[in-house]
Amino acid sequence: MRNHWGDGQQSVPECEDGKDGTVGTGTAIACPDVAAKLPQVPDRARAEVDRNLAQLQTQIAEADRRLAAEGNKGEAFIRNAILQPLAGKRRAVLDRITTAIDRVGPRPQGLAQLAECQVQPTGNNGGGSTPTTTPTTTPGGGNNGGGTEPGAGLGVLANDCDESRLQPHDGFQRGDRCVSTEFGEVGAAANNPSLLITQFPDQVGQNQPFTLRVSTRNLVRDRFLAAGQGGYYVESSLLNDQGLVRGHFHTACRMLDSVTAPPEPQEVPAFFVATEDGGGGAQPDEVTIQIPGLPESGTAQCSVWAGDGSHRLPMMERANQTPAFDSVRIDVN
Repeated sequence: MRNHWGDGQQSVPECEDGKDGTVGTGTAIACPDVAAKLPQVPDRARAEVDRNLAQLQTQIAEADRRLAAEGNKGEAFIRNAILQPLAGKRRAVLDRITTAIDRVGPRPQGLAQLAECQVQPTGNNGGGSTPTTTPTTTPGGGNNGGGTEPGAGLGVLANDCDESRLQPHDGFQRGDRCVSTEFGEVGAAANNPSLLITQFPDQVGQNQPFTLRVSTRNLVRDRFLAAGQGGYYVESSLLNDQGLVRGHFHTACRMLDSVTAPPEPQEVPAFFVATEDGGGGAQPDEVTIQIPGLPESGTAQCSVWAGDGSHRLPMMERANQTPAFDSVRIDVN
């Protein structure tokens, strides 16, 4: 058995000692020049492309300001709190540029490779010049074997459906399909969604109505594509202007046949509801879920979990963050 310490990027001694890989420190963020890598932009796409190029400049300026204010917190902070979130934002913008050009002309290739930025010792390239220093790498060592490529030490088996033997997914709730929808936007760690069941009964009677109280943080509950109408896994994850996930949350209760073996995954829960009420934000709030009762006696597992607009659990910045879900058990007599 292999235990991956931390987020799988560090060896056991590195994790225990708080050591980290090197990203360098400096005074400015250096990013590849996207405009110089673009093909001839069709006139019908020019306005949208220019808007997104300006957004790239704004993102770099914001990262520069944070580097100037907090760069003294060390290399790990720079990588996790500045460079990685910036790369995620740039990927979303590069995807929009690719889509804008693809609508009216030949699809540009390789723009996603321009997402990664780094710190340069002096000066500020404003997003214009290609970095000349060594690109930032994911720290190696430990159980994942290290390396500088995505999926370091493992090799990426697939990142699209081009070679899949399965049919394309069509937005409806069917298995044995391959989903080609881009993951979309992932927020900074401090903006990632979380939630908690704050109030629940320990015991209820059979068919007795009861309530759960659920508190969410960093989840704007304003986006829900109906899964039964083809809205399942078809939309990329989206952030609002404050960098918070737009979506909803789910609540389900199912009866457990056993408390020592996992339940059958295909069973339909006794209760399910999705909550998209227009509320939610950076500060915690509470929602009351009314459950009309559970028809069987035994042990019920009631769970809540966040969903983006297309029902996927929102992404987290790091592998060692706990996703937005919670579960409780309730005795039904």
